[in-house]
This record gives sequence, structure tokens and C-alpha cells, in this order.
Amino acid sequence: MGGAAFWSLWWVWMAAALLLGIVEVLLPGYVFLGFGMGAALVGLLLLVTGAGWGLPVLLLIFAALSLIAWAALRRVFGLRDGQMRIIKDDVNK
Repeated sequence: MGGAAFWSLWWVWMAAALLLGIVEVLLPGYVFLGFGMGAALVGLLLLVTGAGWGLPVLLLIFAALSLIAWAALRRVFGLRDGQMRIIKDDVNK
């Protein structure tokens, strides 16, 4: 099986989503979670459609879905308008 066919398998994208979810737990910030959601959505898309798209098309879909997921996460979990992040402790103590 060639490298291009490997990326057309739905479970590869789901495994990448799981790995990115684990990285998000270790390094929180909603960055890796957006990428994980993008990878999961690409995996679901491949599972449902069974399409055998090439790697460039899959990466483009992954980038677009990851950006949408990141923007949605930022909207849900980000600071609201007029809110300020208040730091009470000095990091140098």
C-alpha cells in the first residue's frame, strides 16, 4: 500500500484525532483540540463517503475543518466582550 492510499483510510484520521486529543490534554489551549476535531471530521467524511481523495485534497479539507473547529471553540470558550483576564498571583513569587 502506497503512502497516498494510507492517508485515504478513515481510521488513520481517527487515530490522528485521538492522538491530537491526548496532546490537548497534556498541553491545554484549545489549539490541538481544533486540529483533533478537524481530523475526526475528515475521518468521518471518509467513512461516510468512502471517497479515495488524494493527500493534497485531504489536507485542504483538514485545514478548513480545523480552522472552523478552532473558531467555534474560540467563540464558545474564549473571553466574552468586555471581559478581562485578571492575574492575581505574580509568577516571580
